[in-house]
Amino acid sequence: MKFSLCMIVKNESAILRNCLDSLKEIMDEIIIVDTGSTDDTKQIAAEYTPYVYDFEWNDDFAAARNFAFAKATGDYIYSADADEVLDKTNQNRLKALKRALLPEVEIVQMIYVTEQINHPTENFARDMRPKLFKRLRAFTWIEPIHETININPVVFDSDIEIFHCPQGSHSGRDFAVFEKTIEEKGMISDRLIGMYLRELYKAGTEEDLERARKFLEKTLPIKRDERKDVLCRQIIAVLIKTYRQMDNAVDMLKVSLSPEATVPSAEICMELGYFFMKKEDFQEAAEWFRRAAFDCESEIDVASSGTSAYMALSLCFRKLAKSPKLKALPQKEYELEHTRLIEKAADYEQLARDWKPEELPLS
Repeated sequence: MKFSLCMIVKNESAILRNCLDSLKEIMDEIIIVDTGSTDDTKQIAAEYTPYVYDFEWNDDFAAARNFAFAKATGDYIYSADADEVLDKTNQNRLKALKRALLPEVEIVQMIYVTEQINHPTENFARDMRPKLFKRLRAFTWIEPIHETININPVVFDSDIEIFHCPQGSHSGRDFAVFEKTIEEKGMISDRLIGMYLRELYKAGTEEDLERARKFLEKTLPIKRDERKDVLCRQIIAVLIKTYRQMDNAVDMLKVSLSPEATVPSAEICMELGYFFMKKEDFQEAAEWFRRAAFDCESEIDVASSGTSAYMALSLCFRKLAKSPKLKALPQKEYELEHTRLIEKAADYEQLARDWKPEELPLS
């Protein structure tokens, strides 16, 4: 089998060599599509392949990826980003796969390992992703009567691990694409809404949230009519965060009372906790953070029911230990309560340090 590596890149000079060095011995051709680099990315790419192309960036990753795939001539296309690396063990696994790959396999999935647990857009340290694609797909007829085309791909889940080593956040670039797509189409798929919400919640600035606000306010009743309760709660969480940062308590209260929020997500509880923390009501804030940690499930950011909630609880108890109300107690009572609060804060800090996100099942 012949493998074609296809990549789209922009200003990747700091990391491109690491990626290409880990793949060059396995790939039969390397195709690199540059979307407007201003550094020496293209010169580095030219050290590895004569197939370096320019693609005028149009805020469409799919169009750029399709352009790259169209240049490939191999039996299979390996799709990579510049911040991905295969170590020696996994290079050998990919070589073995290449030797043994059966032609009926159309997609090979690999284990994506994100080194930064708190990466702006990643929720899991390890998850399975499609990475190798058969370039030409043969369609066959199935069913003895009312025959139809088999459109289900043959997928193989490999044990190959790809190490994702992100260099900072690309969220600013991603938000521009989301915003342009919404402006042009008015609405986006539920899948893209979910990804947009995750990036907004985990990495969005106040300006990003404000720009998204009208779209989310318009989308919430639509998804409510479609009975998409989980997606509604995700929208509600991002809107609460937006209103909280705008110091808009009225709209924050309104959206918090939405029917979908009667079963709140951890993110909704976290935002209400942050609201009361800003008001210096640390007792009430701690109650909402406790619910996030122990009573609710995360629906956008997995850390909202883990390390984020534990660290917020720790901070609340340290603030309570310094409260004037506590200092007004008789000395002995003060010392006992102060010690209890500090110990509780330390316990939550330890929980935050020990917490790790669950891994997606890789079967």
